[in-house]
Amino acid sequence: MNQAQSEIRYLTPPSVEVKKKKYCRFKKNKIKYIDYKDPEFLKKFLNEQGRILPRRLTGTSLKYQRKVAIAVKRARHLALLPFVTDLLK
Repeated sequence: MNQAQSEIRYLTPPSVEVKKKKYCRFKKNKIKYIDYKDPEFLKKFLNEQGRILPRRLTGTSLKYQRKVAIAVKRARHLALLPFVTDLLK
């Protein structure tokens, strides 16, 4: 019985997933103000449809996620960013 258990072979070696620690890029780079007039920077926080990415995906802290959301909404209002799109990136 012990010999049968030791002969178990896998097709692929079991992989151990190493997750990278998420961090707030604003705290790390000491960014205080998020400029709504910079659409290229704000596109990093949008998905292909133009939706704002959640904190759990970007790793942004709550304080700066709120500022990002306000900046994106202001940029949309001034037509710097689209409200809805098919392929943004």
